[in-house]
Amino acid sequence: MTVLVISGTGTGVGKTVVTAAIAALARDRGDGVAVLKPAQTGVAPDQPGDLADVRRLAGDVETRELRRYPDALSPEAAARRSGLQPVTPAQAARAAGELHERHDLVLVEGAGGLLVRFDPVGGTLADVAWSVGAAVLIVAEAGLGTLNATALTAEVATRRGLDVAGVIIGSWPSVPDLAARSNVADLPVAAGAPLLGVLPEGLGSATREEFLEEARRGLSPWFGGEFDPDCFAGSVSAQT
Repeated sequence: MTVLVISGTGTGVGKTVVTAAIAALARDRGDGVAVLKPAQTGVAPDQPGDLADVRRLAGDVETRELRRYPDALSPEAAARRSGLQPVTPAQAARAAGELHERHDLVLVEGAGGLLVRFDPVGGTLADVAWSVGAAVLIVAEAGLGTLNATALTAEVATRRGLDVAGVIIGSWPSVPDLAARSNVADLPVAAGAPLLGVLPEGLGSATREEFLEEARRGLSPWFGGEFDPDCFAGSVSAQT
């Protein structure tokens, strides 16, 4: 892995926790890792944003935030409303390249979904991924409605010439319903890519030590973890 773009199927699906989990495993095995957030929205200048959560959970990793806007809107709308300059895909790609010169792994965490607009021209996270030749990791919800959102994200990525590395369920419920249990088998089909992990809900409140262990259990060996999708699917299907 070199540069990996992490996109959700929407907001609140667990992108930041997944980003931190990948970073934590990379750091634990001795890799240099950096996390780039091109646009942070819905956070005041003096408040901690997503990257603060990444550092708290993953430990000593370099982070960079290019723009911050106080309104919880898309980056383009938030920039327009605040009167601040928008971030462009070119700026994000340049920052990712600079970080990659000094690190083994660079994680680029998006804001919302793959086609959320950064600027008035219509630049998106998909453009960033294309510019740096990065694979896209889709973070999806567990329950009802996730298959359509995941399939749409994967189709857009593929049509734009991007490689979808896989899909991760960002917040697995402690008591999964029928839809969630069924989606374990169906999500990889919707994404056209393997299930590379399942992280439990509430993981963002864990201690750093607990977080590392859960990241190891919940992420694929592709990231340095121990997650086996077949074993997980088997355990889930036994509950049906």
